Amino acid sequence: MIYLFFSLLFVEMVTILLLLFKTPLRKLLIIGIDRMKRGRAPLVVKSVGATVFVIMMYNVYSVTEIQSRPPDALNPTDQIILAYHMLEASLMGFSLFLSLMVDRLHHYIRELRILRKTVEAAKKQNRAAEDVKNKGADEVKILNEETSRLQSEIKRLQSEYETKVKEVKSAEANSIALKNQSEGFLLEYDRLLAENQNLRDQLRSIDECLSHSNGKKDT
Repeated sequence: MIYLFFSLLFVEMVTILLLLFKTPLRKLLIIGIDRMKRGRAPLVVKSVGATVFVIMMYNVYSVTEIQSRPPDALNPTDQIILAYHMLEASLMGFSLFLSLMVDRLHHYIRELRILRKTVEAAKKQNRAAEDVKNKGADEVKILNEETSRLQSEIKRLQSEYETKVKEVKSAEANSIALKNQSEGFLLEYDRLLAENQNLRDQLRSIDECLSHSNGKKDT
């Protein structure tokens, strides 16, 4: 049984060394321990650990009981049994301690990996937020430039509109003046027509008078 505990101690020390240093074997070892902690394996390990602890306490009790005897009553056989129980208890205690160290190291490595993943995810989110922020700033800059361009275009169109309005008003004024002038011409034309008609009437009456006077002379 002592050889078994020596082998167990050696395996546990190698496991601790592999967990302490970042090597390709550590990843495989962590995966193996993860699988061992699934299902009923933790219950089996706890049962074995409890059994080893009970045996260790029995050995401690035996060592205490043998040491409590008077020195004169100890024979070479008792001394050999005492050394055997002390060695066995020490090996069991070290194996339990190292198994606890393996479990804690595995737990802390997993927590560290989760923490690193969380930090990386937070960094990615921060980068994404910064990218969105920069993109938003660029879009705002583009929108401001477009707004400035549109405002200048609106001012230009307003200036053109005011110019066109002035031209239209000037054209309307000219049209009204031409209309008034045309109405004046029409009135003058009507007056001239009336005068012309009067002159024709007067000429006709003069002609009739002349014709009438000429007729009297002939008789």
